[in-house]
Amino acid sequence: MSLQLNRRNFLRTTAAAAGGLLVGFRLEADTPATDSKLNAFVHVGTDDHVTLFIHKAEMGQGTVTSLSMLLAEELECDWKKIRTEFPGVSREYGPNQGVVGSQSIRSSWVSLRQAGANAREMLVQAAAQRWGVDKAGCRAENNAVINTATNAKLSYGSLADAASKLPVPAGVALKDPAQFRIIGKPRKRLDTPSKVDGSASFGIDVRLPNMQYAVVARCPVFGGKVAGFDSAKAKAVPGVKSVVQISTGVAVVADNTWSAMQGRRVLEIQWDEGKTAAYSTPGIMQSFADITKQPGQTQRQVGDAPAALASAAKKIEAVYEVPYLAHAPMEPLNCVADVRSDRCQVWASTQGQTAARNEAVKITGLKPDDVQVYTKYMGGGFGRRARADYIGEAVEVSKALGIPVKLTWSREDDLQQDWYRPASLTRFAAGLDADGWPVAFASQTACTYFGGPRTAVEGIADTPYAIPHILVGSHNVDPGIPVSYWRSVGYSQNTFFHESFLDEIAAAGGKDPLELRRRLLANSPRLKAALELAADKFGWGKALPAGHGAGISVANNIGSNTVQIAEASLEKGKVKVHRVVCAVDCGHVVNPSGVEQQIQSGIVFGLSAALKGGITIDRGRVEQTNFHQYDVLRIDEMPKVEVYLVPSTAAPGGIGEASPPGIAPAVCNALFAATGKRIRRLPIRPEDLA
Repeated sequence: MSLQLNRRNFLRTTAAAAGGLLVGFRLEADTPATDSKLNAFVHVGTDDHVTLFIHKAEMGQGTVTSLSMLLAEELECDWKKIRTEFPGVSREYGPNQGVVGSQSIRSSWVSLRQAGANAREMLVQAAAQRWGVDKAGCRAENNAVINTATNAKLSYGSLADAASKLPVPAGVALKDPAQFRIIGKPRKRLDTPSKVDGSASFGIDVRLPNMQYAVVARCPVFGGKVAGFDSAKAKAVPGVKSVVQISTGVAVVADNTWSAMQGRRVLEIQWDEGKTAAYSTPGIMQSFADITKQPGQTQRQVGDAPAALASAAKKIEAVYEVPYLAHAPMEPLNCVADVRSDRCQVWASTQGQTAARNEAVKITGLKPDDVQVYTKYMGGGFGRRARADYIGEAVEVSKALGIPVKLTWSREDDLQQDWYRPASLTRFAAGLDADGWPVAFASQTACTYFGGPRTAVEGIADTPYAIPHILVGSHNVDPGIPVSYWRSVGYSQNTFFHESFLDEIAAAGGKDPLELRRRLLANSPRLKAALELAADKFGWGKALPAGHGAGISVANNIGSNTVQIAEASLEKGKVKVHRVVCAVDCGHVVNPSGVEQQIQSGIVFGLSAALKGGITIDRGRVEQTNFHQYDVLRIDEMPKVEVYLVPSTAAPGGIGEASPPGIAPAVCNALFAATGKRIRRLPIRPEDLA
């Protein structure tokens, strides 16, 4: 169970694993929250171990390690003596605790380093007081403070109690990056040993005394509701204890998950399917295509694109589309909730701790301070676990029955009741001058908005290319299919649209795809440098094997710049991606090995979607049920991936969502080079290359 932080009596507690006393820097009731960041992040134990409170979520992206590196760098602690905990929800971590948008490092780059520097300064001050010397004559090094005049040494553990009584210092200077000994150096992941030996606790591992197990029957049509149900057959299944209606459907509760699923299988429910039952994929995509023939809401306008298109020496047009996509994390959605009259406890693999608590507060009517959320490791998230719907279901069932309940989604639940990456369609037009260079660029996008219109066009409206006349519009079309954040959000589809159409512009103007981008990126030096690095490492322009082609994509999202060059071919009617070179400028790199792993991970994720992914709708129902219909990339299909980091002193950008957007257009552009066939819809279909 994760340690819960309490602002009124911050922490002085025994830790069995440490074999001694963990010392928190005590926070009094009248201490302003702005002075308490140190308290929220780091404890030094009398056993000389340092416990770092990781206020984000770990879903496989490596934040436990990289955030620890930020703290440890300034704290000057012994890396081998670091321990980590996931704390509960606390305002010490800001108004919205969670992980979305690859924000973990970006939002913690200064605050966590400052916390470490403050703790170091307090330990140095405690040592100086014990020795009766000026603190300028002391330095911190490897979990100890050294008297520079005598070489005497005091361990952090021996100073922890005294340090905890000192005021939190203000204005402690951070290290110059040239002094870094941890940040920027490859580190093995701290969470790997526990995941290998099975001691790491994921949401699905949680067990409580007297806990029962629940699954929920939900309407197969989005937006549908329960019209009536008969629970007799479900209750007759051995192990089934209760059947209860909740806001999202009907929950079957049993002694174990299998019995609950068996009970759900025979549960008789009548559904009011609602209006979404009238929608299927062909009609949805046709509505997108029809509406984009008209001007939509203007998202960006530079110059006069319509006039420039009308007077252009050459005009080209194209329509691109992508389907809905599921998140499909390997660990199914799950949550344990224990609701009592005066409190609520939630254990969950969640990306959004604050969202989880808010959902529990809404359902129970309790005060936020009476709701505790215990963050667990996640077996994948990809944006899905930022939603709190599954949290709410568990809380509803526990509240109704007055017992701790573990709610689990099946794989079929997960694929058929997701909040999907929206299907989207974009209609493009471009005008070229007499020399084949683009002078006008226009687009109209149709999809279902979420998070406002920005997500509908990001990756298009913020094009880095210097084209004189630009007009970007969008249309919000909502057939009732729930949509939400998917790894890289709007860039996941719009980079495919944008970079593929740019390749069409290059071909129409007789330009080399690299040379066109190089010229149009004149005002984007960081992207251009990444482009040059990728081209050099790939060997752009060198001869490839017969039937092979090379394609480029450029992306600037989540504060990072990525350029991917793919080598692909069509072999016996099947797409084969042989090699991918990715150059990355993500600002100051914290853990180079972590960055490389995340780039590779994003390429696998994006390539799976490009080659295999697609959720289709029939009468308001999702047609795919499991991985046999929603496949992922297999190991023998994985290309060789080379990652090259551009040295940078800029503030860190995100990395977890940097590479998924660029792989699809790079591969499709490579297939055009290899076959002369243009791919304008995903997933890639053999008939599109015939």
